[in-house]
Amino acid sequence: MFAPRAVHGALALAMFLAAPLAAQPRSDRLGIEQYLDWEDVQSPRLSPDGKQVIYTRRWIDKLNDRWESSLWTMGVDGTRNRFLVNGGSVEWSPDGQRIAYIASGEPAGSQIFVRWMDAEGAVSQVTRVSEGPSDIQWSPDGKSIAFRMMVPFREQWNLAVPAAPKGAKWVEPPRVVTRLDYRQDRVGFNDGGYNQVFVVSADGGTPRQLTSGEWDHGAPQWMPDGTSIVFTADRVQDAEYRWRESDIYRVDVTSAQITQLTQRKGPDQQPTPSPDGKLIAFTGYDSTDASWIDSKLYVMNADGSNRREISGTLDRSPQGLMWAPDGTGLYFNVENEGSRNLYVASLTGQVRPVTNGTHVLTVSDIGKSGVVLGTLSTPVKPNDVVTFTLQRPDPRQLTSINDDVLTGKKLATTEEIWYTSKDGMRIQGWIVKPPDFNASRKYPLMLEIHGGPHSMYNVGFSFARQEHVGNDFVLLYTNPRGSTGYGSAFGNAIKNAYPDKDFDDLMVGVDSVINRGFVDTKRLYVFGCSGGGVLTAWIVGHTDRFAAASSNCPVTNWMSFVGTTDSPGWYRNFAKPFWEDPSEHLRRSPIMYVGNVKTPTMLMTGVQDLRTPMPQTEEFYEALKFRKVPTAMIRFNNEWHGTSSTPSNFLRTQLYLRSWFDRWPQRVAVQ
Repeated sequence: MFAPRAVHGALALAMFLAAPLAAQPRSDRLGIEQYLDWEDVQSPRLSPDGKQVIYTRRWIDKLNDRWESSLWTMGVDGTRNRFLVNGGSVEWSPDGQRIAYIASGEPAGSQIFVRWMDAEGAVSQVTRVSEGPSDIQWSPDGKSIAFRMMVPFREQWNLAVPAAPKGAKWVEPPRVVTRLDYRQDRVGFNDGGYNQVFVVSADGGTPRQLTSGEWDHGAPQWMPDGTSIVFTADRVQDAEYRWRESDIYRVDVTSAQITQLTQRKGPDQQPTPSPDGKLIAFTGYDSTDASWIDSKLYVMNADGSNRREISGTLDRSPQGLMWAPDGTGLYFNVENEGSRNLYVASLTGQVRPVTNGTHVLTVSDIGKSGVVLGTLSTPVKPNDVVTFTLQRPDPRQLTSINDDVLTGKKLATTEEIWYTSKDGMRIQGWIVKPPDFNASRKYPLMLEIHGGPHSMYNVGFSFARQEHVGNDFVLLYTNPRGSTGYGSAFGNAIKNAYPDKDFDDLMVGVDSVINRGFVDTKRLYVFGCSGGGVLTAWIVGHTDRFAAASSNCPVTNWMSFVGTTDSPGWYRNFAKPFWEDPSEHLRRSPIMYVGNVKTPTMLMTGVQDLRTPMPQTEEFYEALKFRKVPTAMIRFNNEWHGTSSTPSNFLRTQLYLRSWFDRWPQRVAVQ
């Protein structure tokens, strides 16, 4: 059953927090204790007859300190909203009589289930596999389900190790690593196998493997005639050495014969067959050494012939491709200047927005009658399920899952700003102001920096920002150059220059807020995680204007980073490898400027982080400590990259951050 909201206030904090509490926020503002009652919605799916909706509702299991997922159902008008079953990744059968979803099962781990949608509601466990299935999709006739699953692979080493004596307790044998890309954040070692495509009877049984070989295969998509499946892969020799390369393949479901459909240098992704099966849409771009390039939208014949681009002059990456019900074009989500909206492209290359607005709209389904389902969020409205029609694209909210938490709470307001950086680059940002904001007061300012670096801050609701600003801070977040959502040239502007150019964009942004007259210039603070941690560490080595900083999950030394992160592609983000010329790696490393740091700088990183591994934090911490710069290293347990995926760690992240800032009410002089 859906977990009731039963733990509140001081009791919840006593259960989950090890860090001391700062001053308690006002009761009319969103407080840290409300986070444990927070929920989220994802991926609403429309029944084939257009009458019912199933969506994923995420909630916090307070006792076990983790997020859980449940499936809820309602009418397309929002009526009869009710719990259905625990699980996620739901898909309707073509006839609408069943759903397939993923949930915990026997003998262990994630399994595929099928539930009948009649009054009886019978549930069957379809798989009993040892590895977790993902990316489930019904066959067009409803008899089978395709999915992806990792197949173990171990290189054999024939070692004649003598048998251990009876009763001996020898150590476990060593892990033998031979792959270039052998580990992945939030996974750990991933050299133990490859993701393959399977099909299984919807009635249950033994899954049948359709792909094989020492390659990873992407999410399966059935062709409408049900005889084959298309997917993305890079099935060539030495694939692990190819950067940003993939093609689209088709596998025959009966014979398992594989045909390659695209053969260009560059990534081809998101294969999406047309309703009549004559065309396949996909995204990609020609190979480039650019740091960032936005994908184009293409269609080709089902046999791979007659490939053509249909995205026109759109310089944004299409996401979540969905064919128009009549097959005349494609709908997709587009991120642009901090917002996300639905766009459509005709087969002749005319592209236009379907929706407009300052919001984050993620469309996940379009019905045959033109009914659209998605989720929508704004700075003052959390994520909820919305619907509209293609003929009248005015989103209507169907759920209000956090109204019980927000009732009686005053929320921060968000003001969009644009400003001109030093070299004329136009930068977008947002100023978040506390409830009851008074422009005649002087507020401490937080500068929040996003990671990536190729990503985009948006105008969606942020519990973290609302909670920080509810404690009478003003907060600035921006999309400096390198951010996505502004075109390929803007994204590529940091090639071989990151993080130097972003520094200018961020400092001019801080100045633009200060010039408005309501910021206490002695109480400027800066923080960010991942790429934001990189920039925070860079900032404190290049200015002492901030009273305190928190560099979270950072990269501080590019030379040691490129060989220890979970992606060998980072070697390619420099003009030359460091063994040929280390000067660029050193010039761009925050650790090389640690001798300039005067700002009290805390570091927070997950102990399991494989994206920006803990030694990156340790190097910077030790150098700061050696120089007697005020610092602290917070090592988060049960966290991969980031510090907030575990609910109690989200609370700690918020509180440690403000506790550190509160220790430094003004700039200090470090000798």
